[in-house]
Amino acid sequence: MRGAAGTDELLDDGTLQVAFIGRSNVGKSTLINSLTGEKGLARTSDTPGLTQEINIYSINRNAVYMLDLPGYGYAKAPRAVRERLQKLIYWYLFDSPYHQKKIILIIDANVGPSKDDLQMLQGLKEHHKNIVIIANKIDKIKKSDYEERLTELTNMIGSVVGDQKIIPYSSEKKIGIAELTKEILE
Repeated sequence: MRGAAGTDELLDDGTLQVAFIGRSNVGKSTLINSLTGEKGLARTSDTPGLTQEINIYSINRNAVYMLDLPGYGYAKAPRAVRERLQKLIYWYLFDSPYHQKKIILIIDANVGPSKDDLQMLQGLKEHHKNIVIIANKIDKIKKSDYEERLTELTNMIGSVVGDQKIIPYSSEKKIGIAELTKEILE
């Protein structure tokens, strides 16, 4: 629908909001495209930091808004821009008047949670947010390492938030789409 860099009357209309958050280039926009079945809905790029505002997508005639937030961590942008993006993310999630039905925290399954991911997870927990964790790009893990890697991810995330469900996801192989859709619609 549009991008927002602060308070926006569109977000005041009572439509349920589902926010997608994660480090730069973890695949947030690609995940939104695979989830909606619309390849070009959210712009994707190999350049970290392309998303520089909160992109709002209306799903099922305003039944829910999916919000693609800028990535945190590394971005190919000047320091002042990176700081502005961090402030926007924290404002929307923790200080804005908006309530998120769910926050989809996307972690690269192959890399594991970064320091920034764990800090974000801690902040979301402290603010009593309804979190869904996605282990994205699960198809990049060798089959022989799959179970061990999921156990490692569960343990790392569990050390911050306790028992938390993790959904393995791959936009390319269409893994996890039905499970994440169910989580969003609950």
